This record gives sequence, C-alpha cells and structure tokens, in this order.
Amino acid sequence: MSELDELLAWSKEPVPEALLQLQPQQKQEVVTWAKNLVDRETEGLDDLYNAIAMIVKYIPNFMVIPLMVEHIRPRIAAEVCIKMGIDQATGYANDLPLEYFSKISAHLDEKMMAQILAKMKRNQVEKFIIMALKDDPERILNIACHLERPVLEILAKYVALPEDESEFATSSYRELFAKIRSMQ
Repeated sequence: MSELDELLAWSKEPVPEALLQLQPQQKQEVVTWAKNLVDRETEGLDDLYNAIAMIVKYIPNFMVIPLMVEHIRPRIAAEVCIKMGIDQATGYANDLPLEYFSKISAHLDEKMMAQILAKMKRNQVEKFIIMALKDDPERILNIACHLERPVLEILAKYVALPEDESEFATSSYRELFAKIRSMQ
C-alpha cells in the first residue's frame, strides 16, 4: 500500500478526483504535508492514551464504565484500549453496554478484536456477534478470519451460508466459509 493509500484509508470518504490526477511527485508532497499536519495536531495524544490506560487500572470498573459511556467518545476509548492491552481491555469489554462496545470495536483492528472476543464472556460475545452480523457483516467476517475455534463456533451458529458452494467459491472469505460450514 502506498503512503497516499494509507492516508486515504484513514478517511471513510472517497478519494478526491483531484488527488488521482496528480503526478507521483505531487502525490508525495501531499502525503508529506498531510503527515506533518496530522503529527502536529495529534502530538501528545499517545501519551494521553497511555496515561488514561494507566490511571483506570486503579479505578474500579463500576466507576469507570459509566464515566466512559457518558464522557469518552468511542474513538478515544478504542485508542485507550489499544494502550491497555488485551486483558485489561477485555475486562472493560465484558462490562460495557453492547452498543458502546460495538462503536469502540469499529476503531480496533480485526486481530485485536478477535483476541478480545476470545477472552470475553460467552454471552457477551454472542450478543456482540448477533449485533455485528446485523450492523456490519463484512466487519465481523474480517474479524472472524482471526478468531480461534471456540468463538468461531459461536459465530457459526448465527451465520447463514448459501447452500450453493459456487456463490462463495470466488469470495475472499472462502476458507472462512469452509470452516464455518464444517461447524454448522
């Protein structure tokens, strides 16, 4: 992936046509400018996320959870989760309201989400999977590519695969679908 593609992946917006028209040198200038802008505007945020992750270790979940839901945007909470690691993030994931956790999960990479789901309470995982299948089935499939068997078995209970194998024979998820089919 080129540097420009990486920057564009940060945005959910389509690529502006003007950027596609630029020469390679001009694209590199835009990339450099954008990186400098982002670096300047986000300076110190990593330290803040680390500090929050360290502080909340010493505050009981029953106090942190309502504060998070009320005052911390899901994107910020996701960055804090990344800094605190899988075990501590899982502790919060089990106690967070499902809707809020789902919003946080949208900002976590698929591999980390798979690790969190593997350690979460089964009933919470089931609720999350059901919601994710309704809200963003492609996202849960991307997470499922990293899931361990126990969680994949839960997912398999709720996924309806087409009977005709040819429908997903060319899919990028064909290996995943084969695993799921073997569990159904």
